[in-house]
Amino acid sequence: MARPHLVLSDRYFNAVAYTSHAHSWQSRKGGNIAYISHLLGVSSLIIEAGGDEDQAIAGLLHDAVEDAGGSARLADITRLFGPRVAAIVLGCSDNVDDDDHWLGYWERKQNYLDRLETEPAELVMVSIADKVHNSRALVTDLQIYGLGELNKFHGTPAEIIHYYKECLRIGIKVGVSPTLTAPLAVAIRDIEYFIYGE
Repeated sequence: MARPHLVLSDRYFNAVAYTSHAHSWQSRKGGNIAYISHLLGVSSLIIEAGGDEDQAIAGLLHDAVEDAGGSARLADITRLFGPRVAAIVLGCSDNVDDDDHWLGYWERKQNYLDRLETEPAELVMVSIADKVHNSRALVTDLQIYGLGELNKFHGTPAEIIHYYKECLRIGIKVGVSPTLTAPLAVAIRDIEYFIYGE
């Protein structure tokens, strides 16, 4: 018998409203696209890959601590959506209170990867959904606007590719659904093609 599909509760829709408010000031890198489009996209990917409601909510909120409030935001998320959602959001954050702003791009990303290696699969799934959405957006931007789009990133092209590959490796290692790892692998290949022509 097929597994029943996820039925989202009012808690999820409250999280959508909360997320929209928390990121209302923010847009996607260098554009006029509302940032919530990314957060909704990540959450959608999680649902499609078989995630549960907590994971789908964490997908909506995965950047809220890092980009919109630090420790105070994390406490708010814990109070409103519970400790499991808060733990996933915290695990998906590069930093909490901008405490590593002095680090270079790769040092920050390496710290994230080191932590991701030790996180449970339910958290890694949310992280991989984020990487799928971001990498696909980058492929689209490279197709439309060219290699100049890479200037929006603090890392080198090689660092960006290596970061995505390491995330993919970790995702596969912990058993994240191919519904997420397969499109991430395709996006990485496409990014390499645009950069290196191979």
